[in-house]
Amino acid sequence: MEPSNLLVKLSRRLFENPDKQEKFIEALIHPQPFQPCILWCQQKPDNLPFSVETPTIWQPQFVDRLYLGEKPGQHPLHNQGYFYCLDFSSVFAAATLLTITQPMHLVFDMCASPGGKSIFAYQALQPDLLISNEVIGKRLGMLISNLKRCHISPCVVVNRDSSIFAENITLSSNLVIVDAPCTGQSLLAKGEKAPGCFHPTAINKSANRQKRIIANSAQLVAPQGCLAYMTCTYSPEENEQVGEWFLSRFPQFKAIQISYLQDYQSHLTTMPCYRIFPQDRLGAGAFTVLFQNTDEGEAKELDKDILYSLGIIQNV
Repeated sequence: MEPSNLLVKLSRRLFENPDKQEKFIEALIHPQPFQPCILWCQQKPDNLPFSVETPTIWQPQFVDRLYLGEKPGQHPLHNQGYFYCLDFSSVFAAATLLTITQPMHLVFDMCASPGGKSIFAYQALQPDLLISNEVIGKRLGMLISNLKRCHISPCVVVNRDSSIFAENITLSSNLVIVDAPCTGQSLLAKGEKAPGCFHPTAINKSANRQKRIIANSAQLVAPQGCLAYMTCTYSPEENEQVGEWFLSRFPQFKAIQISYLQDYQSHLTTMPCYRIFPQDRLGAGAFTVLFQNTDEGEAKELDKDILYSLGIIQNV
């Protein structure tokens, strides 16, 4: 299978070294299976039912990367809500949250389905309340089902555009997660399809949507609170360039340096942000950056009546 011209062009923009370009392309046109990964939602059993890899330095206690060939989704503990299965790239993307030490009253996940980042944030930060929003109606069922199965509570699920929250619950959230909708280029590294994902029109459309969502999400972040932005795509327009645009539009935010991710610093910008690529063999690929609102002041109390008026789909 020959790589498309658009993929070759992207590889040249991502890597100066021809060898790295080739390895990146190879990982996408001849995808290899990645090791399965689980996020524990209940106490781990004394005798682990799976063979577990040595953890990375940025991997939290509640995550295990398993040997190739393990099938955790078929284990009875999965149905009982003991763990959630996810790509290890998602763990990398969410690892920025492990640097947050302040108490979490409210965590808001703006693009939550199928629920992996919400569950990670809940396990890592134990917030008083988690709000998981999903704007696409047909993705709600999966989100609610995963949060319920994994016993994530107190948590509410909502189904609104980001602009509604920007208008109604400003400065209320200690953390807002934006796992942004993207062109999904890393799907190819998992052997899945992502038609048109390298086309400039699709990339620009995606980047504009991401800017709109992150700008709305910024309105929710309390003083000294954080905004975690992440994607599962490779193009700089959807990653570094969104982060740089965001900092230029919202100068009260700064990008936080994450010491335990420094080996993964993006070489495409000086802003502290981090990437893995499929040829690294840790997962299909991810980009991640953590911003902090440097303004002083207190978080606004969340008005529960306003929240209910916005239409809670499900109390989990």
